[in-house]
Amino acid sequence: MADLYQDEWVSQLGNDDNAVILDVRTPEEVENGYIPNAKNIDIHLGQGFLDELEKLDKTKNYYVYCRSGARSAQACAVMNNAGFENAYNLLGGFMNWEGEIAE
Repeated sequence: MADLYQDEWVSQLGNDDNAVILDVRTPEEVENGYIPNAKNIDIHLGQGFLDELEKLDKTKNYYVYCRSGARSAQACAVMNNAGFENAYNLLGGFMNWEGEIAE
């Protein structure tokens, strides 16, 4: 797992042909805006979150975010334990996002 500030996260994401954006917020939070092309899996689903992770391609690079960066850090740790080699946490999370927002 790597913690990246927004500029690093965006720059690395933009240069990564093997990238997947993963939003670990609740569906209600997603309704208020999200990063385009993000896949949403709510970390609060517990075992359901783990079950959904098992469906993902572990060879991809995952750029993970939540509202503040805490849940996404937790998600990255869980992902690493589940065999994902590249999970990047967005420090500061979506509440500090300055990029384009899909609504």
